[in-house]
Amino acid sequence: MTEFQSLLGQMLAPKYIGWLLDGLSMTLYVSAVVSVLSTLLGIVIAAARSSHRRWLSLQAATFLSLFRNTPLLVQLFFWYFGVSSLLPEGAGAWLNTVHDVALGPYLRLTWPSFELLCAVLGLSLYSAAYISEEIRAGMRGVAEAQRLAGAALGFSSWQVLRYVILPQATRIALPPLLGQYMNIIKNTSLSMAIGLAELSYTSRQVEAQTFKTFQAFGVATLFYIAAIALLETIGQLIQRRHKLISGGQR
Repeated sequence: MTEFQSLLGQMLAPKYIGWLLDGLSMTLYVSAVVSVLSTLLGIVIAAARSSHRRWLSLQAATFLSLFRNTPLLVQLFFWYFGVSSLLPEGAGAWLNTVHDVALGPYLRLTWPSFELLCAVLGLSLYSAAYISEEIRAGMRGVAEAQRLAGAALGFSSWQVLRYVILPQATRIALPPLLGQYMNIIKNTSLSMAIGLAELSYTSRQVEAQTFKTFQAFGVATLFYIAAIALLETIGQLIQRRHKLISGGQR
């Protein structure tokens, strides 16, 4: 009985598990938003990088060089501390104040915190620089005959990109894209440095409250593993579905 009580004493209380679950939900939310934004921006950058217009290609190359060659943590500090110092007087206080709008008795919209805005912005720009290169590699993997066939059908350059190139490019680039989305989940942990209450931040809070370092960070590690394993499983299911569709069309 004494050993059982000792084991129970070493476990985290449900209160602290709840803290970690709140941090996990923030991590997943930020990861989902950043994945969508960085993918959309990555498509634009990949198209610009592949453009025959030199000025457009150079701008895209400059973006890639800037965001790929600087540490993510420095970029987050820049958006949170650097940009905030350039805002007009009172703007920073307004951004850090909770604002909400009631749209009904059960629906209320809340303005995101400044930490969340900076984390999403910094992570999206940083991730887009890598995702764009994966998409561009996928675009280069599409046969030139596909582009010419689209043009022969009377499609504009945008329509060829939208309906012919991108669907095939994303399928080709899916495995490395999944790797980038996994990196996004892991990179959200750096946003704890600017005060975002994601999983790593809450695990430190739990450790500070309970002094149970192994348990706090151990549970957080398991949550990260579970989130990435789930994403990997979804990716494998999508790839398997694409293979079945491709096999059925032959």
